[in-house]
Amino acid sequence: MQKLSEKEARQFSPLTLAFLGDSVYELMIRTAITMQGNTAVKNLHDAKIHMVCAAYQARAAERLQFTEAEQAVFQRGRNAVSNSAIPKSAIPADYRKATGLEAVFGYLHLSGNTERLELLFLEIWNMQEDILNKS
Repeated sequence: MQKLSEKEARQFSPLTLAFLGDSVYELMIRTAITMQGNTAVKNLHDAKIHMVCAAYQARAAERLQFTEAEQAVFQRGRNAVSNSAIPKSAIPADYRKATGLEAVFGYLHLSGNTERLELLFLEIWNMQEDILNKS
């Protein structure tokens, strides 16, 4: 896949970045869960749904330290969501933060910044016990 410059990646709409980032984030979650051991698909799915939801992603986004460029992408993603796009099962503020986080993941993926992407993911993965226990 072609790597874009950070400037080129930032030129995509925040919702386009979030569209891509949603898949990147979910793939990273699914991979990490799978690497914990071979188990029934239902168990894998149950583990995944706790971390691939607006509430979890919002709590994670609140705890992460973004770079200045990432913070700008996050804010654009958070502010781009229309109320009609928010599922009834999600709190609007959480959905907006989750969209912002997904936009950051899409931006880092497009710009080929896999080291930073993996670092942010590892931080999110390592905070799961704290987030899930407070939900």
